Amino acid sequence: MKLSEHKDLKKEILALPAKEKDKLLLRLVAKDKVLTEHLHFLLLEDESNLRDRVAFIKNEIDETLIELNATPKTSAKDSLLILRKLTKQINHFYKVTKADVEELELKLMLFKMSPMAFRYKVYSLTKNHEQLLANYVVKSLQVLLRKFEKLHEDLQFDLKDEMNQVLAKIYDSYISKTAINLGLPKQVG
Repeated sequence: MKLSEHKDLKKEILALPAKEKDKLLLRLVAKDKVLTEHLHFLLLEDESNLRDRVAFIKNEIDETLIELNATPKTSAKDSLLILRKLTKQINHFYKVTKADVEELELKLMLFKMSPMAFRYKVYSLTKNHEQLLANYVVKSLQVLLRKFEKLHEDLQFDLKDEMNQVLAKIYDSYISKTAINLGLPKQVG
Protein backbone atom coordinates (compact mmCIF):
# COMPACT_ATOMS: atom_id res chain seq x y z
CA MET A 1 0.00 0.00 0.00
CA LYS A 2 1.43 3.35 -1.05
CA LEU A 3 0.78 6.48 0.97
CA SER A 4 0.23 8.48 -2.22
CA GLU A 5 -2.78 6.28 -3.03
CA HIS A 6 -4.44 7.07 0.30
CA LYS A 7 -4.74 10.83 0.65
CA ASP A 8 -7.06 10.52 3.68
CA LEU A 9 -4.43 8.49 5.53
CA LYS A 10 -1.79 11.11 4.74
CA LYS A 11 -4.05 13.86 6.15
CA GLU A 12 -4.70 11.85 9.32
CA ILE A 13 -0.99 11.19 9.84
CA LEU A 14 -0.23 14.88 9.47
CA ALA A 15 -3.01 15.66 11.99
CA LEU A 16 -1.46 13.41 14.67
CA PRO A 17 0.01 15.11 17.74
CA ALA A 18 3.76 15.82 17.50
CA LYS A 19 4.59 13.32 20.24
CA GLU A 20 2.85 10.47 18.40
CA LYS A 21 4.46 11.45 15.08
CA ASP A 22 7.88 11.42 16.74
CA LYS A 23 7.28 7.89 18.11
CA LEU A 24 6.15 6.64 14.71
CA LEU A 25 9.08 8.30 12.97
CA LEU A 26 11.61 6.75 15.35
CA ARG A 27 10.04 3.31 14.94
CA LEU A 28 10.14 3.60 11.15
CA VAL A 29 13.73 4.87 11.07
CA ALA A 30 14.85 2.03 13.35
CA LYS A 31 13.55 -0.51 10.81
CA ASP A 32 15.75 0.76 7.98
CA LYS A 33 19.50 0.33 8.59
CA VAL A 34 20.59 2.50 5.64
CA LEU A 35 18.18 5.29 6.57
CA THR A 36 19.47 5.18 10.15
CA GLU A 37 23.07 5.46 8.91
CA HIS A 38 22.11 8.24 6.49
CA LEU A 39 20.43 10.25 9.25
CA HIS A 40 23.41 9.66 11.54
CA PHE A 41 25.70 10.96 8.81
CA LEU A 42 23.51 14.01 8.09
CA LEU A 43 22.85 14.99 11.68
CA LEU A 44 25.94 13.93 13.61
CA GLU A 45 28.88 13.81 11.22
CA ASP A 46 30.85 16.44 9.35
CA GLU A 47 33.32 16.80 6.46
CA SER A 48 36.13 15.05 8.36
CA ASN A 49 33.92 11.99 8.82
CA LEU A 50 33.29 11.92 5.08
CA ARG A 51 37.05 12.05 4.45
CA ASP A 52 37.53 9.21 6.96
CA ARG A 53 34.91 7.09 5.20
CA VAL A 54 36.54 7.72 1.82
CA ALA A 55 40.00 6.95 3.21
CA PHE A 56 38.72 3.69 4.73
CA ILE A 57 37.26 2.51 1.42
CA LYS A 58 40.36 3.61 -0.51
CA ASN A 59 42.45 1.58 1.90
CA GLU A 60 40.17 -1.45 1.42
CA ILE A 61 40.42 -1.14 -2.37
CA ASP A 62 44.17 -0.66 -2.20
CA GLU A 63 44.86 -3.63 0.08
CA THR A 64 42.44 -5.99 -1.67
CA LEU A 65 43.54 -5.21 -5.21
CA ILE A 66 47.26 -5.13 -4.45
CA GLU A 67 46.85 -8.61 -2.99
CA LEU A 68 44.77 -9.74 -5.98
CA ASN A 69 47.28 -8.34 -8.49
CA ALA A 70 50.15 -10.00 -6.63
CA THR A 71 48.52 -13.43 -6.85
CA PRO A 72 50.05 -15.26 -9.83
CA LYS A 73 46.95 -17.38 -10.47
CA THR A 74 44.39 -14.60 -10.51
CA SER A 75 41.35 -15.52 -12.55
CA ALA A 76 38.46 -13.54 -13.96
CA LYS A 77 36.22 -15.30 -11.44
CA ASP A 78 38.33 -14.05 -8.51
CA SER A 79 38.43 -10.56 -9.94
CA LEU A 80 34.67 -10.50 -10.53
CA LEU A 81 33.91 -11.59 -6.96
CA ILE A 82 36.19 -8.93 -5.50
CA LEU A 83 34.90 -6.20 -7.83
CA ARG A 84 31.33 -6.98 -6.83
CA LYS A 85 32.21 -6.96 -3.13
CA LEU A 86 34.04 -3.62 -3.33
CA THR A 87 31.36 -2.07 -5.55
CA LYS A 88 28.74 -3.09 -3.01
CA GLN A 89 30.77 -1.32 -0.32
CA ILE A 90 31.02 1.85 -2.44
CA ASN A 91 27.29 1.73 -3.23
CA HIS A 92 26.50 1.48 0.48
CA PHE A 93 28.82 4.45 1.11
CA TYR A 94 26.86 6.43 -1.50
CA LYS A 95 23.46 5.51 -0.03
CA VAL A 96 24.61 6.77 3.36
CA THR A 97 26.49 9.93 2.30
CA LYS A 98 25.01 10.90 -1.10
CA ALA A 99 28.55 12.07 -2.02
CA ASP A 100 28.52 11.96 -5.85
CA VAL A 101 32.09 13.02 -6.56
CA GLU A 102 33.58 10.74 -3.92
CA GLU A 103 31.58 7.79 -5.27
CA LEU A 104 32.95 8.44 -8.77
CA GLU A 105 36.50 8.79 -7.46
CA LEU A 106 36.25 5.52 -5.54
CA LYS A 107 34.81 3.59 -8.49
CA LEU A 108 37.41 5.02 -10.87
CA MET A 109 40.13 3.96 -8.44
CA LEU A 110 38.56 0.51 -8.23
CA PHE A 111 38.49 -0.04 -12.00
CA LYS A 112 41.89 1.57 -12.53
CA MET A 113 43.52 -0.87 -10.10
CA SER A 114 41.55 -3.97 -11.12
CA PRO A 115 43.30 -6.65 -13.16
CA MET A 116 42.00 -6.94 -16.72
CA ALA A 117 44.38 -9.63 -18.05
CA PHE A 118 44.41 -13.22 -16.84
CA ARG A 119 46.81 -16.06 -17.50
CA TYR A 120 44.57 -18.69 -15.99
CA LYS A 121 40.99 -19.47 -16.93
CA VAL A 122 38.42 -21.04 -14.67
CA TYR A 123 36.62 -23.60 -16.76
CA SER A 124 32.97 -24.15 -16.08
CA LEU A 125 30.27 -25.88 -18.05
CA THR A 126 27.74 -23.16 -17.32
CA LYS A 127 29.62 -19.86 -17.00
CA ASN A 128 32.26 -17.99 -18.94
CA HIS A 129 33.76 -15.88 -16.14
CA GLU A 130 35.83 -13.76 -18.51
CA GLN A 131 32.68 -12.70 -20.36
CA LEU A 132 30.78 -12.15 -17.09
CA LEU A 133 33.59 -9.90 -15.88
CA ALA A 134 33.69 -8.04 -19.20
CA ASN A 135 29.93 -7.40 -19.10
CA TYR A 136 30.08 -6.32 -15.45
CA VAL A 137 32.94 -3.88 -16.03
CA VAL A 138 31.46 -2.33 -19.18
CA LYS A 139 27.96 -1.95 -17.74
CA SER A 140 29.38 -0.50 -14.51
CA LEU A 141 31.38 2.01 -16.52
CA GLN A 142 28.31 2.98 -18.55
CA VAL A 143 26.49 3.79 -15.29
CA LEU A 144 29.56 5.67 -14.08
CA LEU A 145 29.69 7.68 -17.31
CA ARG A 146 26.05 8.71 -16.93
CA LYS A 147 26.81 9.97 -13.40
CA PHE A 148 29.97 11.65 -14.69
CA GLU A 149 27.98 13.53 -17.35
CA LYS A 150 25.57 14.87 -14.70
CA LEU A 151 28.40 16.49 -12.73
CA HIS A 152 29.26 20.17 -13.03
CA GLU A 153 31.74 20.79 -15.86
CA ASP A 154 34.50 21.80 -13.41
CA LEU A 155 34.18 18.47 -11.60
CA GLN A 156 34.11 16.66 -14.94
CA PHE A 157 37.34 18.42 -15.88
CA ASP A 158 38.96 17.24 -12.62
CA LEU A 159 37.93 13.60 -13.18
CA LYS A 160 38.32 13.46 -16.97
CA ASP A 161 41.91 12.15 -16.98
CA GLU A 162 41.12 9.33 -14.58
CA MET A 163 38.03 8.39 -16.57
CA ASN A 164 40.07 8.31 -19.78
CA GLN A 165 42.74 6.16 -18.10
CA VAL A 166 40.11 3.62 -17.09
CA LEU A 167 38.59 3.63 -20.58
CA ALA A 168 42.04 3.20 -22.15
CA LYS A 169 42.71 0.27 -19.82
CA ILE A 170 39.44 -1.34 -20.92
CA TYR A 171 40.25 -0.89 -24.60
CA ASP A 172 43.77 -2.33 -24.07
CA SER A 173 42.35 -5.54 -22.60
CA TYR A 174 40.25 -8.44 -23.81
CA ILE A 175 37.21 -6.49 -22.56
CA SER A 176 37.47 -4.18 -25.59
CA LYS A 177 35.23 -6.41 -27.74
CA THR A 178 32.46 -6.22 -25.16
CA ALA A 179 33.04 -2.47 -24.77
CA ILE A 180 32.64 -1.96 -28.53
CA ASN A 181 29.54 -4.19 -28.66
CA LEU A 182 27.87 -2.32 -25.79
CA GLY A 183 28.82 1.13 -27.12
CA LEU A 184 31.28 2.23 -24.44
CA PRO A 185 33.16 5.32 -25.65
CA LYS A 186 36.95 5.17 -25.97
CA GLN A 187 37.32 8.46 -24.12
CA VAL A 188 35.39 11.34 -22.68
CA GLY A 189 35.77 14.81 -24.17
